[in-house]
Amino acid sequence: MDNNFSEEFLIKENFRLDEYSTQYQGKLTKKEGLEILKIEKEKLRELQEKLYADGSQSLLVIIQAMDAAGKDSLIENVFGGVNPQGCIVTSFKTPSSKEYAHDFLWRHYLAVPQKGMIGIFNRSQYESVLVCKVHPEYNLSEKTWKSIDDFDDNFWENRYESIVNFEKHLALNGTKIVKIFLNVSKDEQKHRLLDRIAEQDKNWKFSVGDLPERALFHEYMMCYEAAINKTSKKEAPWYVIPADNKWFARLAAIQVIIDTLEKMNLEYPKLSAYDLDELENCKKQLENE
Repeated sequence: MDNNFSEEFLIKENFRLDEYSTQYQGKLTKKEGLEILKIEKEKLRELQEKLYADGSQSLLVIIQAMDAAGKDSLIENVFGGVNPQGCIVTSFKTPSSKEYAHDFLWRHYLAVPQKGMIGIFNRSQYESVLVCKVHPEYNLSEKTWKSIDDFDDNFWENRYESIVNFEKHLALNGTKIVKIFLNVSKDEQKHRLLDRIAEQDKNWKFSVGDLPERALFHEYMMCYEAAINKTSKKEAPWYVIPADNKWFARLAAIQVIIDTLEKMNLEYPKLSAYDLDELENCKKQLENE
C-alpha cells in the first residue's frame, strides 16, 4: 500500500489526543478502501497460518474505544477470513466476584494467546485505568481499599506501571502486542447511538446506560490520553486510528496487524533430510495404490 498507516498512527511520545483527527484525511475513496481490505484480509489469513505453523510466538491485539466506536464490527471485518482455530476473541465485561478476588490483571493473563495463536481483547486491562478512573468507586469491589480517597495520583501511577510490566513480561516471552484505540468523535457517537434506536434490528445494541457514560465523554478522553501516554512502549505500542469512517478504521487496523506479523520473521517448519526421505516414500506409496 502507498500509505503507511502503521507509522502514521503509531504513538511515540508527548501524545495529545486533540492533535489526532477522528476522520480520515487522505485521498482513498471508500470503494478503493474496501477493495484493498479484501486483498489485505487474504494476506492476514496467510500470515495467521504461518504464525500457527511457526509456533514460536503469539500475537495479542488489544482494542479499546468508546461505545459505538465500531470495535465489534472491526473484529468481524478484519478477522472474518482467518482460521477460527488459530484466533480467539475475549470480551471483558464487569469482573465477576471470582475475578475481583484476584488482582486486576489476573483474568487478562488467563486469556493471553498461546504460541501460534492470535488473541484479540475486546476491551482489556485498560478498563482499570479508564472506566475505573472515571468511576473510582468501582475499585472498592476489589476489597483491598477502604475509601475512594485511596485512589490518588500514586495509585494510578502504580496501575500504569503494573500494566507496562505485565506487557513487557509477555513481550519478553514471545507475545507480540498491538494496542489500537478507535478514536471516534462525540458527534459520530451520537449519530450511531441514534441509529441503534431508529433501526429495529439494532435496538438490542442500545443500553440506557450508554447515555450517562456519554455525558462523561470528555473525562474518558482525558483518561485515554493519560493511559496511552503512560503505556505506549516499544514492546507494546499504541496506535490511535480515526474511527468516524468505519471502512477506514478497518483498513488501517488490518495494516497495523499485518505489518506487526511480517516483522515477527515467521517461518514454516523445515523438515530434516530423514523426514524428507520419509515424505518421498509416502508419496510413492500413495501413487502406487
